Amino acid sequence: MRRIKKIICFLIIIFNILSINKFCNAAEINISAPVCVLMEYSTGKILFEKNLNKMMYPASTTKLMTAILVLEKCQLTDVATVSNSAVDSVPAGYSTAYLQKGEKLTIEQLLHVLLIPSANDAANVLAEHVGGSIANFANMMNSKAKEIGCENTNFKNPSGIHDENHYSTAYDLSLIAKHAMQFQAIKDIVQKTVYNLPKTDKYNSDNRIFYNTNLLLSHHSPDDYYYPYATGLKTGYTNPAKDCIIATAKKDDLELIAVILGAEDTNGSLVPKFLDCKKLFEYGFSNYSYKNIKKANSVVTKVSVLGATEDTKNLNILVKNDINVFLENNFDINNLEPKLELDTPLVAPIKGGSTIGKITYDIDGIIYTSELIAETDVNIVNFVLIIFRLGLILLVIFIFFAIFRRS
Repeated sequence: MRRIKKIICFLIIIFNILSINKFCNAAEINISAPVCVLMEYSTGKILFEKNLNKMMYPASTTKLMTAILVLEKCQLTDVATVSNSAVDSVPAGYSTAYLQKGEKLTIEQLLHVLLIPSANDAANVLAEHVGGSIANFANMMNSKAKEIGCENTNFKNPSGIHDENHYSTAYDLSLIAKHAMQFQAIKDIVQKTVYNLPKTDKYNSDNRIFYNTNLLLSHHSPDDYYYPYATGLKTGYTNPAKDCIIATAKKDDLELIAVILGAEDTNGSLVPKFLDCKKLFEYGFSNYSYKNIKKANSVVTKVSVLGATEDTKNLNILVKNDINVFLENNFDINNLEPKLELDTPLVAPIKGGSTIGKITYDIDGIIYTSELIAETDVNIVNFVLIIFRLGLILLVIFIFFAIFRRS
């Protein structure tokens, strides 16, 4: 009896261990924030969402758009001068990098304090340097937002300082984040956990040391926040906007973007936006992956080529590159049917390795494609030889009939 109980207990333990690794359903994710979205970076596919098109105040996540425009217009080594208005227009209580009026700093230095401690004075300096004024730079931000594909976004300033007419959505911010990740400078900066702004002739001290507000990155943050696959991006907070974050994470070849807006502190001393991000990332990494459905140089079909020699006319058509598609882990790739488009007509000669068409998979509106190439050379028939042989045949027939008629 005791042995049976031990066996049952052992089976229960094994079952519980296995249950930890089971895939979770999207409906099972308990996100405390009222608005969120989880996007796969390369495809832009939405994996999870909650009120993704609801207009919200974005707070300092705004600064990602500021960084995008600055990097499009400036070199990192360019120098900007801190104006009186850039410093004086930051309301009390908003974060700054203690920039001094008349201080000269490189664009690279200003981007660091813009994105790591979320300095609002740096946002103003950059906006004035690029746009001439805060108002003109805001117009540039809105034009860029429309170009990226944002339909429910309006910026009034480069920092996210509260304004009733300064708003966005989780979906629009995920598009902005996706665009921002094309800039290596942004990716390099946002993954840093600390930055020391060097002293200048206007600030003769090295004590401007700033820590990243994204606690998903830091080993020194509470264990509840640190996420080993986190790669950065931007946090935000104002009283009207509440807690906001755009966060990114990468595991193997899968890169995810999470946006949390309007989060409130409902867990006592813990900050829910970081916990929500971790839940979203774990859902994405546990349930989705890239799968190889066609390997480079694999045969997709065989065709007969017109005008080819007998020994080369049957040609194998190969996929030129690997085709990796983004799918749910439980998706059966055997159900996928490709569309083959071959050059028509296929006529000899054809050189091995040359492009003769393409293969396409359309999966949930996302197109995956590769060129199709010839496996081997296809040689053209020697028509002179054919004509000579036909001539011989006709000559033999003529001679035969001539002999037949005489007899």
